[in-house]
Amino acid sequence: MYLAEELALLGAVVALVYAAILIRYVLSRSPGAPRMQELANYVKQGANAFLRREYLTITPVAVALAIIIGIVVQPRGIVALGFLIGAGFSAAAGYIGMGMTVRSSARAAEAARKGIGQALVLAFRGGSVLGMAVPGLALLGLSLFYILIPRPAAIVGFGFGASLIAMFIRVGGGIYTKAADLGADIAGKVEEGIPEDDPRNAGVIADNVGDNVGDCAGMGADVYESYIVTALAGILLGTFVFQNAPQYVAYPLAIGGMGILASIVGGLMIRGAERGRAMSSLNRGLYTTAVIAAILEVIVAYLVFASDSRLATAMAASSVLGLVVVVVIETITDYYTSYRFSPVKSISEASQTGPATNFLTGFAVGLKSVAPVLIILAVAIGGSYGLGYWAANGSCTGLSVCGPGVYATAITTMSMLSLTGIILSIDAFGPITDNANGIVEMAGVEGVREVTDELDAIGNTTKATTKGFAIGSAALAALSLFIAYQQEVGANYQALGGVAPQYLLTDPLLLIGLLIGGLLPFYFSSFLIGAVGKAGFKMVNEIRRQFREIPGLREGKATPDYEKCVDISTSAALRELIAPGALAILTPIVVGVVLGPVALGGVLIGSVVSGVFLALLMANSGAAWDNAKKLIETGQYGGKGTPTHAAAVSGDTVGDPFKDTAGPSINSLIKVLNTISIVFVFVFVLLHL
Repeated sequence: MYLAEELALLGAVVALVYAAILIRYVLSRSPGAPRMQELANYVKQGANAFLRREYLTITPVAVALAIIIGIVVQPRGIVALGFLIGAGFSAAAGYIGMGMTVRSSARAAEAARKGIGQALVLAFRGGSVLGMAVPGLALLGLSLFYILIPRPAAIVGFGFGASLIAMFIRVGGGIYTKAADLGADIAGKVEEGIPEDDPRNAGVIADNVGDNVGDCAGMGADVYESYIVTALAGILLGTFVFQNAPQYVAYPLAIGGMGILASIVGGLMIRGAERGRAMSSLNRGLYTTAVIAAILEVIVAYLVFASDSRLATAMAASSVLGLVVVVVIETITDYYTSYRFSPVKSISEASQTGPATNFLTGFAVGLKSVAPVLIILAVAIGGSYGLGYWAANGSCTGLSVCGPGVYATAITTMSMLSLTGIILSIDAFGPITDNANGIVEMAGVEGVREVTDELDAIGNTTKATTKGFAIGSAALAALSLFIAYQQEVGANYQALGGVAPQYLLTDPLLLIGLLIGGLLPFYFSSFLIGAVGKAGFKMVNEIRRQFREIPGLREGKATPDYEKCVDISTSAALRELIAPGALAILTPIVVGVVLGPVALGGVLIGSVVSGVFLALLMANSGAAWDNAKKLIETGQYGGKGTPTHAAAVSGDTVGDPFKDTAGPSINSLIKVLNTISIVFVFVFVLLHL
């Protein structure tokens, strides 16, 4: 094995061992009073039931695709094997992380009795199980495939399996969580005037289940998929660029290994916090991780590329650039979504004149938030490409066609994803604190609600920043995948005796593809937002029915039928994910078969351009609406129970499917389009040669 492969395996093993240590630590803590344990168990049972039914629903689709891939894609069997293992690891990543978060919430609520510092540490370490399991499983699978079956085709199949299952988990979980949240908010907070997570509300357990299946299992599978396809793009491009230097090709995997080691050290720096400074503690862990990762990745670059100091310098600088991009995107997203800053404060202020001004101001904030992120992405693309072009030292035929340039962009993206461990740990902190807050409210725990409220608000911000991270990395990964797709198209044309096509804006097929690709994220999102609306309608009516028909429920003398609401969300999510899933799978196949590889290339680029803008708009505006509501709930502008608060709650219900269903699901759409196009590229070329 080469050095890069050894470092990757080391990182994977360390991540999984550390995840096991964290599991033992969290489970050794007190789960609280019997009532707290009972509520946590309701959530655990609902989350497990949903994932089990979802996996049973999507398994036949995965098996059917594996059979088709095994029949039509060369080399037969290898790509299909990679697909099945990638799908299995993707499902496992989501399940492991979710299993830990549902067990951490009651323990975090109990720890809150001893202060915010202990609750923060426990919630973070519970989330770190997901943070370590995702990159650990991804890097382990990638490394073993690369070492044992050193053929890019196997890794392409692995990436497609990860992308497909992640999309279904993200879409299904997103529909579930927001149908429950919307129903519980409208029927409870708006109509009945009762607090969030009030045990009289039949939708609260479904809402808490949704936090786990959407924000934990869904996000875990989403980032796992990003990790896989980013490394895949780097390996594919490395195979083309360094045909005579195989020791360089696995370098993206080594970056992932170093990121895991840095994430563990950074996570250990999060040791507690004082009231009002909890976010600073999490940021300290993130910044520490970024600095350590930069040092390790620079060292590894000079070790792996020891025979070419110019190339080593370019790769080291590209790695550092990726880490800087993460920190900047996190900072931008925090500014636009945290109630500590003026954008969210402006939404809260606008809520004083009703829902309409709340909606308009929140939407405007989302629109503005897109610009700075896109600027930093443009700088990352141009800067990394320029570094690769400089490293080529005159070997490139022109500025627009430089192999080391596109490879350097893939390295920048992989360096971003190397921080997955700490980013995902901070993200999973969100659903744990959200559920802990709900358990405190439902169990009537005295004296800790202010602590859990603060952690819950911080969790909203951390979930938003993770979505910004996921969207940004998806954009850069898609660019690298598109270059890899072009290379695969050219290689297949040459193998079949043809001439590789060019992608010119004067080509009507490319223009048609661009239009189709630009439309896809909008049409895809329409299914998801519509699904939340339909399921939310049923949820609201069910909660109303229970308040109307169950004697003593309003007075707190009866227990609502929680299971009925869980079943409504589950059934809706599984039913409604079929159409968007089919759209994502069939579009590239139909375009590739009917219009050919050039039109399909247009689809890939068009989906990235429109999808990134739309995803950022929805994710940031949704989070801003949510935290504008929470700012009012602290007592600003009249506080709870006022018309201002009711307007903010309405804004939050609109923002929920934006930020937790449609917005983050676009990431998965973009990556599925790219990976399925690469998997079936031989078929498309053969039909249009």
